[in-house]
Amino acid sequence: MNTKKLTRYIGIAMVLGIVVGYFCNKYAQNEQEAAHIASYFSLLTHIFLRMIKMIIAPLVFATLVTGLASMSDASAVGRIGMRAMIWFIAASAISLLLGLALVNLFQPGAHMNMALPDINASSGLKTGDFTLKAFITHVFPQSIAEAMSNNEILQILVFSLFFGAALSFIRGKGHHTLYNLIDELAKIMFRVTDYVMRFAPVGVFAAMAAAITTEGLGVLVSYGKLIGEFYLGLALLWAVLFMVGYLFLGKSTFRLGGLIKEPTLLAFSTASSESAYPKTIEALTRFGVPKRISGFVLPLGYSFNLDGSMMYQSFAVLFIAQAYNIQMSLTQQLTLLLVLMVTSKGMAGVARASLVVVAATLPMFHLPEGGLLLIMGIDQFFDMGRTATNVVGNSLATAVISKLEGEQEIPAGEPVGDAPDEGPAGQPANQRA
Repeated sequence: MNTKKLTRYIGIAMVLGIVVGYFCNKYAQNEQEAAHIASYFSLLTHIFLRMIKMIIAPLVFATLVTGLASMSDASAVGRIGMRAMIWFIAASAISLLLGLALVNLFQPGAHMNMALPDINASSGLKTGDFTLKAFITHVFPQSIAEAMSNNEILQILVFSLFFGAALSFIRGKGHHTLYNLIDELAKIMFRVTDYVMRFAPVGVFAAMAAAITTEGLGVLVSYGKLIGEFYLGLALLWAVLFMVGYLFLGKSTFRLGGLIKEPTLLAFSTASSESAYPKTIEALTRFGVPKRISGFVLPLGYSFNLDGSMMYQSFAVLFIAQAYNIQMSLTQQLTLLLVLMVTSKGMAGVARASLVVVAATLPMFHLPEGGLLLIMGIDQFFDMGRTATNVVGNSLATAVISKLEGEQEIPAGEPVGDAPDEGPAGQPANQRA
């Protein structure tokens, strides 16, 4: 199954999932029965996502370690990391500012006139441990086995930095056996990815069917204005990101956009960045980004460069304030931006991360945490858009940093990979799926 074919199947699966979900919702006797039906669809989605999680840890470890070990210049790691963080901070600021501007322009919650909820009302999300101190501690693994079993990407990245540096030193002494083994592991994991991705259309179909079965198409009508304004914001953010990317990549930006279409669609339909990670690595490799750079920058971006999530957080906080007629001054909104810039960096490894960030931020500005209940029911539709945006943002960041490192882009149609005729999975680039 080649890339174009898989993308087409995923698109068809999304449409079929919406249609099947609509009829299941329509003929379900009540909400309980709809949820029961949706649970069977969700089973397929969970299986697909579990298979994705199965390959993430060894894939991140193998690509990052071999990439670091192959860098002859030790200072390159620090330089790449610094450039990545500068891009991530700038992109986060743009995302937050754009979210603040649009929610002030559209005023989506201004006419809801909601009564303040009970002071004890809660979103039910665990925010107690969501602190900068807890995040910094969490970055460093106490066990690499535990980090891999929990798919803690940031912890795996930290361990891989040490391991890759040590392997580079050993390799410099003439010992290549372990490096060759890990390099072969990376190729094997790309092949395993091919196998797992064949199940992607089924997982996508089930995810869409489950969401529509429980929520129905009616929720899109009821919250249509809010969802539409948020997606308009995401479209503007995409335009900004691609324009900035164009400044560095030129016309190649459009080719990159075409290459990441499949992982972006996969992230959108499953609302999972993890599901798109293997295909994003592959797309960047086909674009000409060396695996030593994509294997380092992309996992880092999964923790620090969540552009769609950042926009959502500023959008959600101000929407809740508007819904309860609570005015926030410009100074408070700018303070909110700075708070989100810091607290959102602790999202890595937190379940329902964006919602948790919002829930943790609301009390800081004397906003009712229970207000999050207004949007929790439709968070799946927000999550799809912000997850796809995160993939786009990280892909552009990785490609730009590769360009800044002086890597030459490979023209369209030319093969990429370890061998002249083969890609990372050991087969022609135009046949990997």
